[in-house]
Amino acid sequence: MTRRTLSMAMICALLAGAAMAQTGKRQPSPQREPADPLLEAMLAEMARARRLQMPALEAPYYIEYAVEDTDSFSAQASLGGLLSARPTRTRYPRIQVRVGTYDLDNTNFILSDYFTGSGAGLMPTDNGMRPLREYFWLATDSAYKAAFESFSRKRAALANFLTPDRLDDFSKATAVQKLLPVAHKPVDTSMWTARLRSLSAMFASYPRILSSNVAMEIGQSTSYLVTSEGTVARVPDNLAYITVRATTQADDGSMMNDAALVQTLEADQMPPEAELRKAVVLLAENLTRLSQAPAGENYVGPVLFEGQASAQLFAQLLGRNLALPRKPVPLPGRPVPVLESELEGRMGSRILPEWMEVVDDPTQTEWRGRPLLGHYDIDLEGVVPAPVKVIDMGSLTNCLLTRQPVRGFSASNGRARLLGSFGAKTAAISNLFVRASTTVPTADMKKKLIEMVQKRNKPYGLLIRKLDFPSAASVDELRRMSATMAQSGSFRAVSSPVLVYRVYPDGREELVRGLRFRGVNVRSLRDIVAASEESYLFDFINNTAPFALIGGSNFVAASAVVAPAVLFDELELERPQEDKPTPALVPPPPLLAGR
Repeated sequence: MTRRTLSMAMICALLAGAAMAQTGKRQPSPQREPADPLLEAMLAEMARARRLQMPALEAPYYIEYAVEDTDSFSAQASLGGLLSARPTRTRYPRIQVRVGTYDLDNTNFILSDYFTGSGAGLMPTDNGMRPLREYFWLATDSAYKAAFESFSRKRAALANFLTPDRLDDFSKATAVQKLLPVAHKPVDTSMWTARLRSLSAMFASYPRILSSNVAMEIGQSTSYLVTSEGTVARVPDNLAYITVRATTQADDGSMMNDAALVQTLEADQMPPEAELRKAVVLLAENLTRLSQAPAGENYVGPVLFEGQASAQLFAQLLGRNLALPRKPVPLPGRPVPVLESELEGRMGSRILPEWMEVVDDPTQTEWRGRPLLGHYDIDLEGVVPAPVKVIDMGSLTNCLLTRQPVRGFSASNGRARLLGSFGAKTAAISNLFVRASTTVPTADMKKKLIEMVQKRNKPYGLLIRKLDFPSAASVDELRRMSATMAQSGSFRAVSSPVLVYRVYPDGREELVRGLRFRGVNVRSLRDIVAASEESYLFDFINNTAPFALIGGSNFVAASAVVAPAVLFDELELERPQEDKPTPALVPPPPLLAGR
């Protein structure tokens, strides 16, 4: 998608408008863009906040106003009945004040998110200049009080530690001015609710499906960012998606979930209804077959990831680990548990075979005629991103970086895409391209799997076509999985496979259920022995929840992975030993399609 940047004259016009709101006098400008009261209020209050003096107190060195201004429509249906349908108008503000210096400030401290001040209440959704400016004034005051309190506590905590190699808390960045045109399209709510009813009613023809749900959201959002460093940004951030989820249960009580996800930047880019119906049928038929499939057995041997499953695997093993978290300053005697990246300290080490490379490229807008969801113009910290080669000839050469310095890196490369903890942002992938210079014809990948199985005298190999990522699991199921993983010593696990097939030496495939990965981590990528000629696109809505749990976070970042099918020399899968829920004693009511 190509987006046109407004001229500097238009930016000056908006700045002039803010000055007029501040002084009451119109400033001359060569051209004036249609009024944007929200941006003008942000600029006016930022100009006033930068001039504020704090007698006997430490003045802020950095102030950030960010707002997600969103019009959305969401609806969900089940078995032909509409569960909800509502338009929503929201403004989600993020006001940050940093006290101290770039070297040492109030962030990256265990209590950085604890002190919140008195707050400013809900942000106005209309465009009155007075309520908007008053909101930013009160929010700035609240954030400053919280920052000052946190900074005082942090300095007291640091007095108890000797940290000669302590990193800076914030890196400097060049100010950016990027105002892109935004426009909201009308949404045909009647058409979409009718379509959801129709799609959800299809599950009535599948009696082994215990529960099902079809949900959608059309979000038309504008992201605003104004900082005391001089950054002024306004960019469109639209996203539309349909989520089809269903659950089934095997005769032994095992529960199985699956989901079909369709995401586009604009609602009018959604596939036609016929294609959506095919996705529902495929989901329902897969779950029906899974409910009757034999349970898998513990397995160690070669594994082939085809199509979507391969991209899902790279999204987890690389997408999550390429962001390097930083441990916050703790209180004395109270260490902070932080889930570290498996790539920490491995710069220059071999991660993949020497004939593979990985590039994260947010500047690409499409791939083979298909829009790429991971494209964006500016990150949450006001940094314009560029392509970054993170793995070259199999070796780790770079990571995804924000303005919070981490060991070995002092500056951002524009990957702050998610909200984080302790006053920081979290890095996330954009469009991740996994490429292989040595490939195998796609049709021969299964043949290579069978050859490895025969060479090792195994009864079968495993072929995986889909993982549960983003996860459709329930919160209770995630808790059980987390407990099982903790017992096995794994804390950054890969989501469970959904479609797993035994591949016998004669080429026959048999669907099995109930397997999970054991000990699969980023080091496993070195055991890739083959990659296909053909690559596959998998786009998804990323968040900070475990396994990118569907609906697990209010703040998301659209991402995409393009990767070939890959064959592993050896992976381990197991059948977990867990208590299973008892199947329903009372049979379900009869379901007739369309009723």
